[in-house]
Amino acid sequence: MDELKYPIGKFDATDEKWSIHVQNIDYIANYPELIIGVVSKLNEAQMQTPYRPGGWTVTQLVHHIADSHMNAYIRFKLSLTETDPTIKPYNESEWAKLPDSNPQLINTALNLLEALHIKWATLMKSMSDQDWNKRYHHPEDKEFVDLSKALKMYHWHSAHHLAHITSLIERENW
Repeated sequence: MDELKYPIGKFDATDEKWSIHVQNIDYIANYPELIIGVVSKLNEAQMQTPYRPGGWTVTQLVHHIADSHMNAYIRFKLSLTETDPTIKPYNESEWAKLPDSNPQLINTALNLLEALHIKWATLMKSMSDQDWNKRYHHPEDKEFVDLSKALKMYHWHSAHHLAHITSLIERENW
């Protein structure tokens, strides 16, 4: 089950593959193209298939990615404009059940990801070396997260959910 839940492994900020800012930013910038390329080949029934037993459907994953990355972008902006802001956690599972996470709005979520990632990548490409040390406070985790670690984490998060979908496609021979 762990392989289905964590197809690329759990996040490890010390892993060298996440250490190069430029590669992480480029991945974030190009991510909408990757996810659109994968989900555009799926039919409605496939989009409603959970990526693992007890997991979200592909549709819910796409909406979750948009929700999560909106929060990430806001966390970056808060950190760049305030001193150690405390961010607002959110209940991802409950957000995935809201009416805007429905199959009819999948293209809206993908369009949102495209626009959001353009803004987010533009912001990150403009950041100074000092900016990457700015941080936010995550009250649930009781830790401060610097933007350098946040970038690594969201690169992993993006690849993690893409792998959920591509692994499902491979297992189901779609």
